[in-house]
Formats: sequence, C-alpha cells, structure tokens
Amino acid sequence: MTHNEQLMEKIISLCKTRGFIFQAGELYGGLSGIYDYGPLGSLLKNNIKNLFIKKFVEERRDTYLLDSAIVMGEDALTASGHVGTFVDPLTTDTATGKDYRADHLLEEAGVDPEGMSSEEMSQTIKDNNIVSPEGNQLSSVREFNLMLKTQLGSSSDSSSTAYLRPETAQGIFINYKNIMDSMHPKLPFGVAQIGKAYRNEITPRNFIFRLRELEQMEIEYFIHPDNWKAQFEYWKDEMLEWAEMIGLDMNKLHEVEIGEEDRAHYSERTIDFEFDYPFGQKELYGLAYRGDYDLKKHAGASKTKLQFTDPIKNETFVPHVIEPSLGLDRTILAILVSAYTEDEIDGNTRSYLKLNPAVAPYTIAVSPLVKNKEHIVKKANDVFGMLKAEFGNVAWDDNGNVGKRYRRQDEIGTPFCVVIDYDTLEEGHTDFGTVSVRHRDTAEQERVAIIELNNYFTNKLTR
Repeated sequence: MTHNEQLMEKIISLCKTRGFIFQAGELYGGLSGIYDYGPLGSLLKNNIKNLFIKKFVEERRDTYLLDSAIVMGEDALTASGHVGTFVDPLTTDTATGKDYRADHLLEEAGVDPEGMSSEEMSQTIKDNNIVSPEGNQLSSVREFNLMLKTQLGSSSDSSSTAYLRPETAQGIFINYKNIMDSMHPKLPFGVAQIGKAYRNEITPRNFIFRLRELEQMEIEYFIHPDNWKAQFEYWKDEMLEWAEMIGLDMNKLHEVEIGEEDRAHYSERTIDFEFDYPFGQKELYGLAYRGDYDLKKHAGASKTKLQFTDPIKNETFVPHVIEPSLGLDRTILAILVSAYTEDEIDGNTRSYLKLNPAVAPYTIAVSPLVKNKEHIVKKANDVFGMLKAEFGNVAWDDNGNVGKRYRRQDEIGTPFCVVIDYDTLEEGHTDFGTVSVRHRDTAEQERVAIIELNNYFTNKLTR
C-alpha cells in the first residue's frame, strides 16, 4: 500500500471512530455515494458554512443570501439544458452487468477522454482492449442522465414530473426577478447559496469526493458585461483568500486554466482550482464567466424579461454572471488532508488534525485532572461554563486519564486543552487560581490565571 493510500485509510478511519463522517444507512449495509455527518463532522461543516456566509454575505454590502427549494420542475431544468445534456458516459461489464464510468476506465488505462463522444470512447475501449475491473469485456458507451427524477402529487402525467436539483445555481437564476423586485439591488450584486444537490453518479468513489448527495456553496455575481474581466480576477483572488482562511494547504492548490475546447460553450473563461488529494490532483472549486446564458434561457422559456435597467445611464440589458462554485464536501476532505499530521512525542507516534481554529469542531476542551475530587470538578465546571458562554464551541472531557484526553482532543483537532488540577486551588480552598493550558500543535503547556482566560483565548483565536 502506498503512502497516499495509507493516508486516505487513516483519514477515513479517523472520521468514523471520532464521529466526523459515517456511511449513510450503514446499519442496513450502507448507501453508496451518500454519507452522514456525525457530531463532530456536523460542527466542522457548519463552521465552514458560517465562515462562507460571514465572508461573502455579512461582510459585504452587495450580496444577498438565498435558500431555494431542492425539488425543481422539469420546465426550469429543460430551459437550463440539464434535462437533455446533464449526462455521463456509461459502459457495462457484459458478464456481471455492473455499470462503470467509461471516462474513468479510460483515464485508468492512461487514455485522456476529454472531448470524446460516446462513439469515440467505445472505439477507443475496443482498440485498446480495455476491460472492466473484473477483467470482462465492456459494452458500447451510452449517455446516462445523472438527475434523480420524481413525481409530485398523485398524478403521473408529465406536468407532475420534477427532479432533485443537480446544482444550486439554477435556483438563483430563476429567483433573479424576485430578488430584483424585492431588494432593488444595484449592479454589480451577488446572490449566495449553500445547499444540497443530487447527482445519480454511476460510480461514486473516493470517500466524500464524488457523491450522489452533495452540498455546494455558490455565488452568482451579476455584472455589466463590459466589466467581466476585472470581476473575474477579483473573484479569483477572493477564492484564494478563502482557501487560505479555512486552512487549506496552499502548496497543494493549483489554478488550472480550462481551454476553449473543454469549457462550456457559453463561457469565455473558466478556472478550476485543483487540489492534491491522496488519489490525485482533482477539482476542488470552479470559477466561471457564464455570460448571460442562464438568464436568457430562463427568460425565453418563461416568456419573462430578466433584465437590469441602469437608472443613471438609462441602459437596459441582461446582466452577465461570474460564478464562484465551491463544493462543501470536497472542501471538508481537502481540509482533513491538509490538517492530518503525524509527529513523535516521548518516543510515541502522535496523529492529530492541525485544524485552523476557525473551522475546528471545538476550540477548547476543559477537564478536571481527576474525577474523584469534588472541589476540582466543581472548579472545572465553573471554568467550562465561563468559556462556553464566551466561545460557544467548548467541550467538556473527563473520560479516561488526562493523557488519553489529550490524545483524543489532538486527534479531533481541538487547538487548546484547559486542565484544572491540584495547583489551581488547594484542598478545601475555593479562590480562583491558575489552570494548565496545553497547545495542540506543540504539546507544550503553560499556566494561565482563570480571570485572564477569556482575554487569553480571544487573542489566540483571532490571530
């Protein structure tokens, strides 16, 4: 097993044993490509989402937040092109009947499938004697629509057909007029959204990288068409700032300019931000100039004007769009890969998550040195309550001895541990004293007065 394969196994194991991520439906054998976020994973995910809203909505004056429905009607997705073109190349093992992504099999065989039609993929598979992972012959390649289809209500006619949305962007575009009429924004302005999307992936793989149920963080930034180049560069810098802010290893992040032959036909420029995952350099984020394609498509299909009128220049036009698109699940995996660290303490190997405090599930863990001394436990509870009221994501941990607590908190990425011990107060004495504060990254400890703890951690956590 290679180092990268071992790293991936360690991360997946840590996620399960420490309550970050579980296989969905594991009790009944599991659902492929769908995962549940456990107690710590939910905190990590919400911290990332809150930072996204803080940076891209709350700290700006030109961006609005939206939460659109997951279920979308067929008319909207037909207008956007998803009903006809949201497909992946599918091939089948002729002996077992198991389906595979044809482009993935070609990549694994050392063939670049970019730009190939289904017929070209079929011929390439035949010419190169490419077989299934089981060693069997493959069928001809055909297109497979990735959207999950459903019916609304009791009717089975086409008017009740709907889909679980394959992306969050279309919910923004079809609400453009509502936002214009209710908020009266000035150009440029953005609409941000965090939400679930669904793609019936043929072969989901690589843990939470390629999923059937995924979560996206996206912004559609509406601009005057003359300004798209400057706005594109601005949002590229914003995305790089975001990546550094949440603690991604910037040495593993790469900007990949997408060539004309590989871009969507409506895009004049697209950049993929790719990350060095243990299974290879893969797409993490995308930044695209979408032009006015989406608004024009929905305007035509709905027979509704989706325009902007500049009251100063008295100019009416369809706004163009810059789209920063950030996969939340892929962000979490990239953070875990960036943070997973091993070192040696007292001759023993220690594994820990070197998480940025801004995203860590807990920033502080509070413990009594021992559980059988009432005055120590009481004081520890007092300190816990004080820090919890100030910082919120503070954990109480009195399980096992203090060494095991340190190891556990290191492994889940808690930056600081506070221990109330015999030096905090003498037997029978109730005055405030000092506590031991242990730093995750160095394992060093220092004494800090209880009355100074709030200021101490405020300074540490806001650097």
